[in-house]
Amino acid sequence: MNDQAHFRVRFAPSPTGYLHVGGARTALFNWLLARQAGGAFILRIEDTDRLRHVAGAEDKIIDDLRWLALDWDEGPQVGGDNGPYYQSQRLDIYERHVQQLLEQGKAYYALETPEQLDAMRAEARKAGTSISYRRPDPLPTIEQGLAAKEEGRAVVVRFKMPPDDIVVRDMIRGELVVGEGELEDFVIQKSDGWPTYHLACVVDDALMKITLVCRGQDHLSNTPKHVALQRALGFEMPRYAHLPLIFNMSGSKMGKRDKHTAVHEAAARWVRDGKWKPDDIAERAGVAADAAAAWFGDKKAKRKPEFQAMPVDGLLRLADAADVVLPEIDVHDFRASGYLPESLGNFLNLLGWSGGDDLEFFDRGHAVKAFSVDRIIKSNAKFDRDKLLSLNKDWCAKAPADRLLAAFKDWTRAAGSPMAALDDDTAARVLAACAGFRTFRDVQAKAGILFADDADIEYDPKAVKKVLAKNDGAGYATLERLHPELETVEPWTAEAIEAFFNETCEKTGAKLGDLAQPIRVAVAGRPVSPAIGETLVFLGREKTLRRIRNCLDGRQS
Repeated sequence: MNDQAHFRVRFAPSPTGYLHVGGARTALFNWLLARQAGGAFILRIEDTDRLRHVAGAEDKIIDDLRWLALDWDEGPQVGGDNGPYYQSQRLDIYERHVQQLLEQGKAYYALETPEQLDAMRAEARKAGTSISYRRPDPLPTIEQGLAAKEEGRAVVVRFKMPPDDIVVRDMIRGELVVGEGELEDFVIQKSDGWPTYHLACVVDDALMKITLVCRGQDHLSNTPKHVALQRALGFEMPRYAHLPLIFNMSGSKMGKRDKHTAVHEAAARWVRDGKWKPDDIAERAGVAADAAAAWFGDKKAKRKPEFQAMPVDGLLRLADAADVVLPEIDVHDFRASGYLPESLGNFLNLLGWSGGDDLEFFDRGHAVKAFSVDRIIKSNAKFDRDKLLSLNKDWCAKAPADRLLAAFKDWTRAAGSPMAALDDDTAARVLAACAGFRTFRDVQAKAGILFADDADIEYDPKAVKKVLAKNDGAGYATLERLHPELETVEPWTAEAIEAFFNETCEKTGAKLGDLAQPIRVAVAGRPVSPAIGETLVFLGREKTLRRIRNCLDGRQS
């Protein structure tokens, strides 16, 4: 029997915001391992880091997972025999295990002051060693620790690293050996009583009967600590598989900092060109002056922690003001950009995994059958956005009409598009009129303005100059001539409108573009829209005539 049938795997995100695309890849790989041979996929919310916790973030993560069609067998909204599945609801469980380690002499209360810890770190830097904490000798007793806590001192509990080598056998990376003395005693319970990631993760994996921990390579340095804790607590060690990291094509690590970088570079250009002053950053972002100053800073700002302190809503406002399209980093970004979940899942499947053939376009059913740990690649993956865009175009072209329509309507809601109010028949006609699109954002660019308010039209200066004002305002003259004639077209259908334009071309000797392009610019602000007949039907007669008149009344040279 394939031993993957016994896999109990988990995805354990921290609720610090939307689901990062790297986390989505980890969730997908775990889901595939569970689904391939009847294992179990568990979702656990690791919300013990209260400083980084973002209210409501767990709901966003759950929504992103459901959008990707990654269902779980145990976890939030599903339940199970091994809950609770929020770590914040398991504090009594962690406390029992901390007390067990204290009583067995495998952990101890650490009483050092912040100043003493800083001195240890400075000494370690001077000595060029990574070990900065020195175990006290003799160790504080439990009684001394409790007394210090009663006095109001910041007391933590540290795990006493055993005098042994730690061996990690990883299914992807092979064997890792950490020698005695290479790891210092680490904190397992913070001074506020909350567990650290290390303790909570180990306890939960054991009690939730996880048999394979499949997670990102950035956790590999934590695993020896977890193995040591498992031994001390008498837990069976799960198998491990650490996935390669995901990088941008440039070789930089793909992360949320990329969004800040894109906006920062744009803001710097606006300041350099004299269009903005540095003090304008705070006003345009809608944040406090000191926060904006810390974010914008000097040339080294992008390497400082403060660089990501700009609130998300402030960053979005600043991006809009600087006319910046933010790079997609989180799953929600791709959803709002108009990608299909099928194409994103297909693409994520290819990041760090090879099916052993050249097949790149495949559905989830094929992935479940073909996936295996031994085909996960050790080298870091590169996020090729051009490949993803190409995949998405193919998925959109091959998707059944009802599936594409459902995905499109989901996107209009996620992106706040004016097309969210369209009925199914009209939305389907819009998709057909924009055939060949790469993402739903292309549909928005081509047809969205037709369903927006007249006041939302922004006329492209180049289009006005080239299509309307050129040759002594020939385009405007065409609008003046066609406006009353369009008013008489009956019925107001795409076929009748197309016939009107064809007949007008025959009468005047004009080319279709000479008539249609001025109309497009007048009603859409740019010379791009669906076929002219469909464009005007989507608008409706009244709105078409009103926009043409508004364009004429506000004509520009």
